[in-house]
Amino acid sequence: MKLALMLAACTAAHAATCESLKTIALKDTTVAAETVSAGSFTPPGGGRGMPVSAAFCRVFGSIRPTPDSDIQFEVWMPASAWNGKFQGLGNGGFAGSIDYRSLAMLVSSGYAAAATDTGHRGGVTDAKWALHHPEKTIDFGYRAIHETAVKAKAILAAFYGDAPRRAYFSSCSNGGRQALMEAQRYPEDYDGIVAGAPANYWTHLLTAGAWETQAMSQPGAWTPRTKLPAIEAATLAACDALDGVKDGVIDDPTRCHFDPAALLCKGEESDECLTAPQVAAIGKVLSGPKTSAGQSIFPGKEPGGIPGANGWQDWITGTAAGFSLGAAFSNNFFSNMVFENPQWNNALLDFDRDPGVADKKLAAILNAVDPDLSRFQKRGGKLILYHGWSDAGIAPRNTVDYYNAVLKKMGAGTSASFVQLYMVPGMDHCSGGPGPNDFGQSSPGEGVNLAIEAWVEQGKAPAQLTASNKQGGKTITRPLCPYPQVAQWDRKGSTDEAASFVCRAQAR
Repeated sequence: MKLALMLAACTAAHAATCESLKTIALKDTTVAAETVSAGSFTPPGGGRGMPVSAAFCRVFGSIRPTPDSDIQFEVWMPASAWNGKFQGLGNGGFAGSIDYRSLAMLVSSGYAAAATDTGHRGGVTDAKWALHHPEKTIDFGYRAIHETAVKAKAILAAFYGDAPRRAYFSSCSNGGRQALMEAQRYPEDYDGIVAGAPANYWTHLLTAGAWETQAMSQPGAWTPRTKLPAIEAATLAACDALDGVKDGVIDDPTRCHFDPAALLCKGEESDECLTAPQVAAIGKVLSGPKTSAGQSIFPGKEPGGIPGANGWQDWITGTAAGFSLGAAFSNNFFSNMVFENPQWNNALLDFDRDPGVADKKLAAILNAVDPDLSRFQKRGGKLILYHGWSDAGIAPRNTVDYYNAVLKKMGAGTSASFVQLYMVPGMDHCSGGPGPNDFGQSSPGEGVNLAIEAWVEQGKAPAQLTASNKQGGKTITRPLCPYPQVAQWDRKGSTDEAASFVCRAQAR
């Protein structure tokens, strides 16, 4: 109804020229429009140009639903050969910028696409913009993504003379949170949604960052990256072969019982062993944050995939105690959004009191944990979740917990008709890692994005996905199975080839 009213308000009731869209009447919105030729596009403000193989109409502007809002957005529409589909883009971290590279990829592939900075400008770990700006926090939490979707559809209808045939949203991390927020709050916005490594339990996820920071900040507890390979080797020795294939990947870390005390230094400290404070800190990382009574606040991290960029050295241990991505996110969240005190730091967080403070103030704005997806399901929506088992940024079991909550609320049969979960062995946060980790999650019309389109448009639920990873000059492939199925080797073919594995249920 809201979209219909907006379309009625458009100045053009039929296909329009690109430049004429600058006069389109959209509530609380100002726009500009220009035709961009195929070749290269340089983002506003400079930066590296990016190839765009198709000419397109670029509409950009600001949405101001409140006096303190300034939601910058972009809508890119192929000038010809539009496939009739609209793709919404998400944001990582605290957002603050527009993903022009993904817009270029999508419009070059025939999709109309839209993106937003969610109402502020800044780096992915920066939340200073939220200090004393509650409306901007709401824009970030859910309003900007929804407003961008609504405005983009109206712009598409004006330009092409018709609304998009189908609308999709695919993103990871905070973008995965945005994806679930759309399915839960605004099920009419998108027909198919792919939510990767969703940061949907935002208030407790950021509590986990403070927990890990406090653990690593205890005297002698910080663990330098030079020790991470030894920790990884110990976890693989304990758990790699549990799935029948020794390949440097722990397929299901929940079956792995690794105790960091096995690495306790027996003599002089070296990179091959851990001190007692380091053992304690890593144990806390694996256990996840808890109250003083032992009640879990958020799941812990999993063993496996520990070294390397996008692993523990970036997210957990950092360059020094308190200098990690996890520390930056949690410090920015609690100081700017929760306590509104720039002097606050992670060392001050009280795990018995402060998660509740954060929940009371911000859970309704930032968390996307509602398992009731009945409105999305009833209108034919399809949802694919995925998460890497070696994610050091967001605990993988959080996504398993949400998926199980959906099954409990909606029923297993109903859930199977519209939602699937894929847990990816050996994948880090959204991508990378020692296992096969590329399944088209960043490619328009490929892999998981092709699967969600086929499910929506043809009613064909994916039986499995295929992931790949280039290692040592060769490409390794492996099937990804709908959870709780796992890929089991047939003990005949090459363990480097997906065809040698079968998806089977596994007793848990």
